[in-house]
Amino acid sequence: MKAILSMALVLGVCGLAGAADDKVVDPVGTWKCEYEIGGQQRTSTLKIKKDGDNLAGTMSWPDQDETKLKDLKLKDGTLTFSAERKLAGMDDGITVEYKLKVDGDKLKGKGAAEFGGEKREWDIEGKRQKNDK
Repeated sequence: MKAILSMALVLGVCGLAGAADDKVVDPVGTWKCEYEIGGQQRTSTLKIKKDGDNLAGTMSWPDQDETKLKDLKLKDGTLTFSAERKLAGMDDGITVEYKLKVDGDKLKGKGAAEFGGEKREWDIEGKRQKNDK
C-alpha cells in the first residue's frame, strides 16, 4: 500500500512540474515597445486582441497612427507579424517583420526591414501596460 501511495505521490508531483512548464502564453493587451536604430532610441505601441479564435492587432509610433498587423501568429510563445512603417519624406512604406517572444508581461525579440537593398535587424523589448490583459 505504501508503495502505491509513494508512486501516486511521485507521479502527482511530476505532473504538477510538467504543468508548470506548459504555462499559457497570452499576448493580448497593450505593449509599450522600445528599440534603438541608428543610435536613436525609439518607441512604438503594440495592441493585440482576440478576434474569435484568431489574434488581431495594430502598431503605432509617435509619428504614425495605428496600422493593422499582417500575418499575426502565436506559436510556441513567439509572436510573428509584419507592419507597414511610413516615414516622413518617403512615398512608399517599409514593411517591418517582427519576431517577439512573450514571457508573462514582457516581450523581447527582433524587428527587421530592408533599407536600400540591405536587410537590417534590431532588438526590441516591450512591457504590457498595467490593467490591460
